Amino acid sequence: EIGCGTGLNLLKFVELGFNPKNIIGNELLHDRALDAKKNVPKEIKILEGNALDLDLPNDFFDIVFQSTVFSSILNINFRKELSLKLWQLVKPGGGILWYDFTYNNPSNKDVSGIKLKVLKQLFPEGKMKFWRLTLAPPIGRLVVKIHPSLYTFFNIFPFLKTHVLCWIEKKE
Repeated sequence: EIGCGTGLNLLKFVELGFNPKNIIGNELLHDRALDAKKNVPKEIKILEGNALDLDLPNDFFDIVFQSTVFSSILNINFRKELSLKLWQLVKPGGGILWYDFTYNNPSNKDVSGIKLKVLKQLFPEGKMKFWRLTLAPPIGRLVVKIHPSLYTFFNIFPFLKTHVLCWIEKKE
């Protein structure tokens, strides 16, 4: 996982049955990398530093996962460089598992939504399949205060979903 934070997604992969020996996390921020090392099984490697500087061979991973990393990168050239790096790390027949939001957050100028059109530009050779998943958090927080079941109701409307899960396959 690129941008593994404190390792919560890595733990979820272990719960799903992934072998910890086959999992590697990368985290830019020192404190979060230290927390990840404490939180995950010792067999999971945590590589600290910029993902562009990872010293791993091309075609190394079956799956590279990123969750809300690209929306935190405002520099378009850096986004392009990172997408190229991820693409190089994935084996043919594997892919990138992408979870990020597609709309800007008007109350947070430090993030920028990644539209599907931009995602296709970042991975032009990838075969993409995507699903809109997450109800806009401000709407979700509001409706659950009224009644928790309203979240499920509002989540049926695709135009209210702000995040996508995307499988970007690297053809063999």
